[in-house]
Amino acid sequence: MAKGSVRGGLLLGLAVVVALAATGVWNPFPSLWDWVDRSEPISEPDVVWQQRVGGTPRSVTIAGDAVVVEQRTRVEARSLATGAKLWERKADWAAVAGGDRDPVVAVGKLLVKGYELLDPTTGVTRRRDDDAVAVWTYRNLLLDARCTDATDCTLSAWDPRGTAPLWTAFLPGVHSGLLADNPGLRGTRRLTATRIDDGVAGAEAAPPLLGFPVDGRVHVVDTATGRVLQNVEPSRDERLSVVGGRLLRIAARSQDGTCYFAISARDSATGQEAWQRAGVNLRTADSAGCVQREDPQGARNVLIGVAPDGREAVIDGYDGRLLWVGEPGTKLIAVDDRSAVFRSADKRSVIARELGTEKVLWTRPASGKAGAALTPYAAVVADEKPSRLVALDPRTGRELAALRTSANALAVGSQGMIIGEGREIGYVRFGASGSSPNRPPGDGGNPGPGATGPGAPNNGDCGPKGELCPDPDGGKDG
Repeated sequence: MAKGSVRGGLLLGLAVVVALAATGVWNPFPSLWDWVDRSEPISEPDVVWQQRVGGTPRSVTIAGDAVVVEQRTRVEARSLATGAKLWERKADWAAVAGGDRDPVVAVGKLLVKGYELLDPTTGVTRRRDDDAVAVWTYRNLLLDARCTDATDCTLSAWDPRGTAPLWTAFLPGVHSGLLADNPGLRGTRRLTATRIDDGVAGAEAAPPLLGFPVDGRVHVVDTATGRVLQNVEPSRDERLSVVGGRLLRIAARSQDGTCYFAISARDSATGQEAWQRAGVNLRTADSAGCVQREDPQGARNVLIGVAPDGREAVIDGYDGRLLWVGEPGTKLIAVDDRSAVFRSADKRSVIARELGTEKVLWTRPASGKAGAALTPYAAVVADEKPSRLVALDPRTGRELAALRTSANALAVGSQGMIIGEGREIGYVRFGASGSSPNRPPGDGGNPGPGATGPGAPNNGDCGPKGELCPDPDGGKDG
């Protein structure tokens, strides 16, 4: 057949296809473009679904049956089951409050007062505020702050889906950093890991006390009642931090070419010393004259310190007990107030141990560069050469998901996790046969709004001994 005849036949066929598409009879072009634009799977085995979002995610959170993706100038929500887009809004920041049963999405714009609370599935506005300058989101609480002038501010606590404040408290101003969502308070900073997002666990329960920095002082607020319990100014060599229901005064003194540390934990109601330790470095100071510019490392009710012999330790913030002390050469990579995950001294495995006991929960082979994170539903381990993400039952080490992937772990929920690379995100369901980890007690292991005071159930938010939730029968703490 002549070349001209072949070319003519192709042109005729193309003309017929264009004509059919123009008349709506048959249009293959959308499907053809979807095939051309289809992304490579981001993991092996493949994810349940994979979608390309509008921009590079700043944060990803599982909120009930939706996945909330915060981007630079907008926020979108997708179905957890299918990945289909549910809604999209213009916003400079977004944060999720509430637990699995009652999540809401707070959204707002930078340098603009106010915020909206959206339903994560429909995007419908549930509550609107026009005055707040800062918002803090927790599983059982939402806090906001509004100021009539620079030295007259009100802090309010809300049930995530409530329409009236649970309590309000006066604060004499807020510093310039208290803007938008979850500005820094005086607490602890988490251990981080490569390829695991800092917010992978989602919102946590509000701790019993929060420390608000205002004009060089720290105002300690009871999250159950709204009472401002203390208003403390640190001395020149001190840093203040609120951990485990205690106000910590951390002193760092330079002498003989080194830093000497001392910790004094104060009772929030009386101001009297509850416990003290000397010689433990909480990694708050840099090398220049022992100036403390960082919060101590830790999580929830525990602190991470380094003893003079270089061994790492986990300390109970409430009573100062040593809950875990590493062997020489071990490296702590994840902690909450139930367990610690560390790399072995030979750098061939990661080990999880129950805090306060000698019980080893699980051991898994891993390289010397493996990182980890603990969430209520899974312990996530990231490794390289080859690049892998593994989700394990936090208490038993049972494998929930094992992926060969260079993607990051972005969010963990009760049934699975979101991973992502660039603009691509995908959902991994736990358990090859549909099994899933045991749900933590209550709603993700967290009490209801304000349930940090007497009578609150011990769902893992009361400290390793339950010391932060007094006996409902009137028993004494501790």
